[in-house]
Amino acid sequence: MAKRWYQEHQRDPWRRQARNSGYRARSAFKLKQIQERHSIIRLGDSVLDIGCHPGGWTQVALEEVGELGTVVGIDLRPTDPIDGALLLTGDVREEGVIASLSSENSDEGYNSVVSDISPSLTGRYDTDQAISLELSAMALDVAAKLLKPGGSFVTKAFQGTGIELLIEACKKRFSFVRRFSPTASRNASSEIYVVCKNKKPVTERMDSAIEHIQRGLIDAGVLVGGEEEEEDEGPVVGFRRL
Repeated sequence: MAKRWYQEHQRDPWRRQARNSGYRARSAFKLKQIQERHSIIRLGDSVLDIGCHPGGWTQVALEEVGELGTVVGIDLRPTDPIDGALLLTGDVREEGVIASLSSENSDEGYNSVVSDISPSLTGRYDTDQAISLELSAMALDVAAKLLKPGGSFVTKAFQGTGIELLIEACKKRFSFVRRFSPTASRNASSEIYVVCKNKKPVTERMDSAIEHIQRGLIDAGVLVGGEEEEEDEGPVVGFRRL
């Protein structure tokens, strides 16, 4: 299986095209196709790239914003410098990191937040789906905090349990929500991208995206919830208990 994956990886035309075009990852073409279809980034925009390593999406964002735009990337892993972008290392679940990301854009809010963040795959579908869903919800919560009204958001997700709950959470925050499958995605992959535009103004307090999805999964019997389980085993953290 590993040998076959390696051979397919080596033959991948998008990988070769990325290398020939100077992009750090084949995923750069996914953002280019999203941009071509939905125009989520404009000249002069400020863009935040969550989970930016190794930097392919950051490179594309720089091309789209032009010389007057701003691109900030953040990842748990250090990312090699990209001329014109500010690349940070940190965990966006920490309030201090959120404050730093805001200050890097002069506390004015970003025009777009994009995220191609992926879990380290375990090979167990339920676990991988749950972790991926949690990462997408986390990116949505960060976008809700840092986007300007009218801003855009894109995140990767995988078809399966909980995807409709993620879409619902997006629709509460954006007036335009669409699913998009770039041709640059691998044929065998179940990944999609959730494209959101026109962030709604905040008029009332709402649950975080993670809370919304977690409650929906508990109601559906996918997650274990309730006081009895919390007393016996500790609180449910994230979406990993399936």
